[in-house]
Amino acid sequence: MNEPEGLRFRRLNRPQIITDELQEPQYKGTSMYCLTHRCSQPLCFRLLNEPPLMSGCYEPNIKLREAQRLFEDQLVGPESIANFGDVIYTGTADGKIVKIEGKSITVIARLGKPPCDGSREQEPSCGRPLGIRVGPNGTLFVADAYLGLFEINPVTGEVTNLVSAGQMVGGRRLSFVNDLDVTQDGRKVYFTDSSSRWQRRDYLNLIMEATADGRVLEYDTETKEVTVLMENLRFANGIQLFPDEESVLVTETTMARIRRVHVSGLNKGGMDTFVDNLPGFPDNIRRSSSGGYWVAMSAVRPNPGFSMLDFLSQKPWIKKLIFKLFSQDMLMKFVPRYSLVIELQESGTCVRSFHDPHGMVAAYVSEAHEHDGHLYLGSFRSPYLCKLDLSKV
Repeated sequence: MNEPEGLRFRRLNRPQIITDELQEPQYKGTSMYCLTHRCSQPLCFRLLNEPPLMSGCYEPNIKLREAQRLFEDQLVGPESIANFGDVIYTGTADGKIVKIEGKSITVIARLGKPPCDGSREQEPSCGRPLGIRVGPNGTLFVADAYLGLFEINPVTGEVTNLVSAGQMVGGRRLSFVNDLDVTQDGRKVYFTDSSSRWQRRDYLNLIMEATADGRVLEYDTETKEVTVLMENLRFANGIQLFPDEESVLVTETTMARIRRVHVSGLNKGGMDTFVDNLPGFPDNIRRSSSGGYWVAMSAVRPNPGFSMLDFLSQKPWIKKLIFKLFSQDMLMKFVPRYSLVIELQESGTCVRSFHDPHGMVAAYVSEAHEHDGHLYLGSFRSPYLCKLDLSKV
């Protein structure tokens, strides 16, 4: 494994950020509260709006149940998916990068150190591959939550570490590297660091606290520089380049919205809200063949219905008590297995949505990746991939 040489950090000098974080509440059902962080001044931030009604474009259905499970009990937690032709690539909970060709699964690389069984205790040493993309020269770019950014030759299995997680960048440690995207020329890699405080295995703490320490960063493959492009996001998660590559869309999971961060051009350094008040908590975002975007929801915000995360966002004083009484695994049992994927137009307007209300076929969906008329569904914890024929839904 090749270590990065001459890695340098550069902070972007940018204009004033366009953001509504500290504005007064504007919508019904919206309020604000303040936290005093042990290392900073009191933080005030906007709570979640009342969830949108599950009607219209969000009308419940069972279309995700038309999906077919693939390689059940052979893949655990295939979070993200990429393809080169008909060959599919994904990363698994036990730190492997695998190639799927027909009915065959081949391990092409391991990023961490064995033994690896996908357990919470072994994640930091084994690694946890999350976002994965195919670069312009056919190599794979992978974001590992604990180990950083990698480039992998899928033919030889050679692994190159581009950016090591755990290092200090802009005065904060890279603690939860999550997703990435690569420009068409391969020069720039844009990636998210969900938190500098919480690791991936403590993601529920990050959600419950609504910590505003997520970032969007840029890695220059020629200069080896790492640049902080945007800070103070709440659970910066999935990332997707806009077609003109002058901005990226970033899912801000805790706030149930998608931000647009301008990474080049006249608006470089600015940010605005692309879609607000989604019907779920967004995970990865990927392009659709229609020119829009597929967004997978890690959990839903049912309306009518009860959303535990929305409820707790209005009662921060209860959160510490809950974490004292229940383990993270126990808390996950209170999160409905409702699966939801939505397609957005390039403008951000919802086009259609696919549901599996009880997660009977597709559960814990983390990404929807379109290829050859099918939607491949990744998952952050299910032991399988799903494949949905779009012509049938």
